[in-house]
Amino acid sequence: MKWLANVLIAWSPAFSQTEPGPQLKPTPADVAQGERTYGTECSFCHGPKGEGAVGPALAVPRLLRAPNDQALFQVIREGVAGTQMPPSTLTTARIWQLVAYMRTLGRIQQSKSTGDPKRGAQIYAGKGGCARCHTLAGHGGGIGPDLSDVGARRDRDFLRASLLTPEASIPRDFMQVRLVTREGQHLVGVRLNEDTFSIQIRDLSNQVHSFWKAELSDLVKEPGRSPMPSYGKTLTPEELDTLIAYLDSLQDN
Repeated sequence: MKWLANVLIAWSPAFSQTEPGPQLKPTPADVAQGERTYGTECSFCHGPKGEGAVGPALAVPRLLRAPNDQALFQVIREGVAGTQMPPSTLTTARIWQLVAYMRTLGRIQQSKSTGDPKRGAQIYAGKGGCARCHTLAGHGGGIGPDLSDVGARRDRDFLRASLLTPEASIPRDFMQVRLVTREGQHLVGVRLNEDTFSIQIRDLSNQVHSFWKAELSDLVKEPGRSPMPSYGKTLTPEELDTLIAYLDSLQDN
């Protein structure tokens, strides 16, 4: 049966090994197949160009969880416990092709940020008012997403777009609601939990409220709406660059 083994070896694609990584360099065909796989399996969570969405940005020079190809292979195959990243059902060959394509994302040219991160921290805490809604290292508001590692999850282009057009980058599970109680209390906030009979929200002052739906005279859900204002007019271009530089520096590592 030695001849059969030789035939199978000759037929197998470059990325047929399981451990360790492939011995051959990926071909253009491997990268092209990896791009197709990325489009169907990964782009929804990580963005069409790896810019980040539900999941972290991949168009960065260094991936925190995957500093080398073998580590990236393991992350894809096994998933990440405690996150929305599930184990993959792809074949070993497809995963290696996906690794080859994903490494090209880290070479995508990003926009330059000329701001000073230290001054950006002052804008974050002061004029920008970001801490009222966002948590950073366990401190701040709980209305918006935690920004402790936003620089590792989002690229600079995504950060700029989020600051200029917040409603274009709302997380999938984010829901703004407006409600009126039967006693006439009006509240605007972010939904935390909801079931058939009750709803819990965090209002814009960071107070948590829980209501039985029978207590409400009106409940309006506003998907796609964000309480975050555009910073296009609030900050000067230089201040915006500076804030982006600070957010880009937040890696939580």
